[in-house]
Amino acid sequence: MSARAILLTLSLSARAAGFTHAADDPRVLDFAPPSPGTYELHRIMRAPDEDVLDVDGRRARLSQLTRDHITLLGFIYTSCMDPEGCPLAYRVFAQLKDQIQATPALRDKVQLVSLSFDPARDSPSVMRQYAGSRLEEDGGVRWLFLTTPSVKELMPLVEGFGQDVRYSIDRSSGRPVRQLAHVLKVFLIDRAGYVREIYTSTFLHPQSILADIESLLIEQEGASGAPP
Repeated sequence: MSARAILLTLSLSARAAGFTHAADDPRVLDFAPPSPGTYELHRIMRAPDEDVLDVDGRRARLSQLTRDHITLLGFIYTSCMDPEGCPLAYRVFAQLKDQIQATPALRDKVQLVSLSFDPARDSPSVMRQYAGSRLEEDGGVRWLFLTTPSVKELMPLVEGFGQDVRYSIDRSSGRPVRQLAHVLKVFLIDRAGYVREIYTSTFLHPQSILADIESLLIEQEGASGAPP
């Protein structure tokens, strides 16, 4: 089944607000998104690059892990309790993973990345625990759970992506000690490493994201002259 078929078969029932919230279906559009390939996603910026750690503590450049995949990347921290923040992103990513997994044409071309901006607490082992069963690839869609070695490596990523984060400050040292709040942003990155779309919680709809992903694949097909 193609991603377009998935888009057509998804339920479009919703509340007056435009989406519903549920544990397994966090938000459903009350309208059909534009058909993939009928619109253009402009290059917003090149994705920043720095050292990151996977759940096994292996160090790599972020660009090494995103190269040759369409990547959906979101910043999280594992202790976040805001229902419109990290928990929402996790549920949307989980739903997208299942839908992409069910589409062979997309399965090996798309990946998800959850990147912590709390390296002091979110060690690789904590990120492994946070990932749970979603970490298992089983030959399907890859979902990476990453952190950074320290705040030094984190800040160029946060600043480069334009991710808004507020920290509380230790008055004695003047250093950030914990996160207070952040604005949820999810970034769609193409295979060449360019950010092509930025989603906030208001617009984090799986149907629209799938349409954008397929649009990038159609663009790729047109550029290469080969099927995506």
